[in-house]
Amino acid sequence: MRVAIIGGGITGSYIAWQLRKKGHKVTLFEQKTRQGKQACSGLISERIWAFIPENKSLIQNKINSSIIHIKEKDVKLSFKPQMLAFDRPALDRYVLGLALDANVRFVIEKIEELPDSFDRIIGCDGALSITRKILGLKSPKFRMGILCKIDEKDKSNSVETWPLKGGFAWRIPRKEYVEYGVLASVEKAKEEFLHFCIKQNIKPKRQHAALIPQGLVLSDNPKIALCGDAAGLTKPWTGGGVIWALTAAEILVNTFPDFEAYNRSLKRFFKPKLLASNIATKVGYFASTHTPKLLPKQRTIDSDFFPFSV
Repeated sequence: MRVAIIGGGITGSYIAWQLRKKGHKVTLFEQKTRQGKQACSGLISERIWAFIPENKSLIQNKINSSIIHIKEKDVKLSFKPQMLAFDRPALDRYVLGLALDANVRFVIEKIEELPDSFDRIIGCDGALSITRKILGLKSPKFRMGILCKIDEKDKSNSVETWPLKGGFAWRIPRKEYVEYGVLASVEKAKEEFLHFCIKQNIKPKRQHAALIPQGLVLSDNPKIALCGDAAGLTKPWTGGGVIWALTAAEILVNTFPDFEAYNRSLKRFFKPKLLASNIATKVGYFASTHTPKLLPKQRTIDSDFFPFSV
């Protein structure tokens, strides 16, 4: 089949690569001349190697735990599987390279209307998806992530986080530098970021910001599908989306070209996780601000599918 994929980020590139391997004629459209998502922490679990060939050169640090600083105590969350701090732009370009090596046709073009002459169209064009807009679908809710890089060597293997209303602030060591950032409501993110920088005594030379979608949005068109951020698919507790997006992409590839089956499978897999995760996130924030003494000092979690942890 002739397939158009809108968006050459990690999700679109992965789907293009997999569908091309199945023999489909795939065209990947991307508006940026240089690929790579800057406003993303790239903190991704080892599960990523189940989707793409392992490439250790992309890893900047290995993260074993997170220390959550709350009012009266610190809580340590150990990660199982381990988290990896990636060079996110390089990771995106690596997966795009897999698609190009498989002879996916790559077109640099800003899409303003859906391309014709294709049997299927897949929108992987991010939080502000043009595909979703053209289809007349509602937008998901949004939060905003803002981050900066500070020249500060730190080879430790633990991130630090501070709860905020509707989000959190973080510090991620990447050996050669440290990343600081916040996730908060669109209205409060800039204010929270400025306050966090003052509190951490840092003066960023440059910062990156991105909208983080939240809330599953699917196409009801049998020939057009949405995946990844375009479908509002991110983790409620961190806003991260790579493993969830790749999981959705794998479901799409396995059910292709039946997008109705894809939508059903996606809902079946993710809706219980979204519901439980939203509840757990709200309970966790309430406990951290109102009853911190009730929180355990240490716990092991699966950061991809919390609260489905063992």
